[in-house]
Amino acid sequence: MTTITFVRAGLVAILGLLITACTGLPSSSEMPPASDLEPEPYEIGVGDTVSIHVWRNPELGQSIVVRPDGFISMPLMGDVKAEGKKPEVLASEISTTLGEFIRTPEVTVMVTNPLSKEFRNRIRVTGQVASPQSVAFQPGMTVLDVVLMAGGITDFAADSRAVLHRQINGEYQSFGLDLEAILIDGDMRTNHALQPGDVISVPRKQLFRGEL
Repeated sequence: MTTITFVRAGLVAILGLLITACTGLPSSSEMPPASDLEPEPYEIGVGDTVSIHVWRNPELGQSIVVRPDGFISMPLMGDVKAEGKKPEVLASEISTTLGEFIRTPEVTVMVTNPLSKEFRNRIRVTGQVASPQSVAFQPGMTVLDVVLMAGGITDFAADSRAVLHRQINGEYQSFGLDLEAILIDGDMRTNHALQPGDVISVPRKQLFRGEL
């Protein structure tokens, strides 16, 4: 190797390190474990089937699917907004309104087919994988599981710069993943357990980073 080539290779390596250091992404080791996150109360969504029971007034009870506009239709009440509400909140609102027509109504609301949850509780992997996927979450899923389900990474994947996007306190935050360490070296330190809503993105190699 000539001196010029050696110097050029060294500059490329240094540039790559500097760019990596400037990405601003925290290591996923700083990410709170999925098991430590408090489960959020269930909110009714479009497509959910809700069962409404009015004690001593069975004619008012029904099982109904939440319409695309987020409403359901109730006897005596007409359209009622259901989307985005917890079942107990919806039950309380229905009970208050029915109180104008019947004496002391007692209402319970149960979600019998949480279709919207099936969509929200998914894991997605995008970018330089063989087959980008949106898969249903299963307890115990890890980063490696989902990457393998997507057919692994492509030859153009910058696997050491993969990113895990996770919703924390209502906002998505990004954490660095090292898929190269997981897939090549068997280093499982960033093979984290996943949670519903996680998104893994695998960027493409870039020449200016010295990856090609």
